[in-house]
Amino acid sequence: MSADDRSMNSNEREVLNLAGNSVAARRSAARKLGLRKSQCAIAALQTALSDPHPAVRAEVVHALGRIGDAAAVPSLVPLLQDSDPSVRTGAVAALGMLGDPAAAEALISSLADSDRTVRIGAATVLGRMMAVEAILPLESLKCDTFSDVREAAEDALARLKRRR
Repeated sequence: MSADDRSMNSNEREVLNLAGNSVAARRSAARKLGLRKSQCAIAALQTALSDPHPAVRAEVVHALGRIGDAAAVPSLVPLLQDSDPSVRTGAVAALGMLGDPAAAEALISSLADSDRTVRIGAATVLGRMMAVEAILPLESLKCDTFSDVREAAEDALARLKRRR
């Protein structure tokens, strides 16, 4: 059996584990598929975005970000509205890894998220993406209650203004 055959078999096994009964096994499967950058697992990972457990959804969004296929953007954007802040934070990070400008508008809406970690992540990602359309919304974060949010907004704005 070649290394490719073994790799394919282990990827197939992890895809099956994504639908297993154990939360730990589903999280582990998503993590392994992401670390392997398994292109063949993208569809299964996208299906797993609806997992009932937020820890699994968070691991799946990270996996999709690591794989780096922009085709995952449309399935990640709705996760910016997930009920769990760790999933929303993960979706912001994954969209940042993908760097697709098509996600900028959705990321801008995350600047108003109730969770400060999500706001920080969105500001950082928008700055890295050089999303000039985010300048005005980022300006509004300069008055945020939390200093780390204000700092992330200032950093993103500085980056965007250097580009102009």
